[in-house]
Amino acid sequence: MSSNSPLDMLYRQVIMDHYKNPRNRGVLEGNSVDINMNNPTCGDRIHLTMKVEDGKIADVKFEGEGCSISMSSASMMTQAIKGKTVEEALKLATIFSDMMQGKEYDDDIDLGDIEALQGVSKFPARIKCATLAWKAMEKGLHQHH
Repeated sequence: MSSNSPLDMLYRQVIMDHYKNPRNRGVLEGNSVDINMNNPTCGDRIHLTMKVEDGKIADVKFEGEGCSISMSSASMMTQAIKGKTVEEALKLATIFSDMMQGKEYDDDIDLGDIEALQGVSKFPARIKCATLAWKAMEKGLHQHH
């Protein structure tokens, strides 16, 4: 598939939109799950805060520095998990991980903008960039329980 297909162009626009206009950027104060993670190979880093109430992710924010892939993935991830149950968020993380590894994944769930990152699976060096925020979310939710 050509990298200039209309779908690839659309996906690139979605990724750049999240990079330039990140959703849920910031830090939640107070009683929240608080995780810092970084990718030493490229210097990407993320600070993720989540408010979990009654088994649901009531709010989530991130701060960080990194390439367009890692920061747009963090933005998309926060949008995808806000309002979801912990179980649903962890399932999304598994689906995203499978998608990044080029495996079959459960496409019954509407991934929204996250699908724009599926092309990253063709670039092994960038997969860690895309999965950083997701790994932080998984770590935070596992620590919270």
